[in-house]
Amino acid sequence: MSEEIRRMLPNLRSLLNLRRFAAVVFLLSFAGAAQAGWDTLNMPVGVTEVSRIVYDLHMLIFWICVAIGIIVFGAMFYSILMHRKSRGVTASTFHESTTVEVIWTVIPFIILVAMAVPATATLIKMEDSGESEMTIKITGYQWLWRYDYLDHDFGFYSFLATSREAIRDQAEKDENYLLEVDRPLVIPTGTKIRMLVTANDVIHAWWLPDLALKRDAVPGFINELWTLVETPGIYRGQCAELCGRDHGFMPIEVHAVPPDAYRAWVEEQTASATE
Repeated sequence: MSEEIRRMLPNLRSLLNLRRFAAVVFLLSFAGAAQAGWDTLNMPVGVTEVSRIVYDLHMLIFWICVAIGIIVFGAMFYSILMHRKSRGVTASTFHESTTVEVIWTVIPFIILVAMAVPATATLIKMEDSGESEMTIKITGYQWLWRYDYLDHDFGFYSFLATSREAIRDQAEKDENYLLEVDRPLVIPTGTKIRMLVTANDVIHAWWLPDLALKRDAVPGFINELWTLVETPGIYRGQCAELCGRDHGFMPIEVHAVPPDAYRAWVEEQTASATE
């Protein structure tokens, strides 16, 4: 080893240690950020029977895909490692195998059937709005929502409540930034509610993750969905269709309240509508 290389070794070691330290710091910071947002990576379980069924179906399909990935990539990497040329392995000379063809046709078919049966049952349940106890019409506008309670003959517009100062970074943003409205949709718990979704101008999408609800609002068409919320609370969503420059400014806020509180609220609304 030359004298010049000997003199360079301490500097190289220092550089390597610095790079290792930087790599460790980067990985730790990334792990912290990932941990902070881990609970938002998956879809929510939700607060309705349908939302829980959808979540369970989602996780079933997810783990099936994980198992397929492990088997396929495991077999591939094993073959690459154990049957490489440097180990003296020679390639087989067969061209076709009826047995292999049957196996890799039958197994995917069985997997697809196993996924299709619960998925079909879930979709049928999600589309069954029969025996609903009340109906609400939802209309999308650029960029707000209108809710009409068809059983009570009143309705109102629901606007974004976040201030323009907060949007322009001239005021502090609160926890529900861009997810709060001036007049939320109020529904009773324990009641099957049919919702008719349409739009007045362009295509919107009414999306409420905690209730597993998402339906396009298309001008000239009426789409249908339903929900039955079991737990009182405030649930938030957004328009999920790129409907224009203020697409991000038309949130959805739903207040699920006990039936007695709902009836009292309806009386207030109808009284104010007749004044």
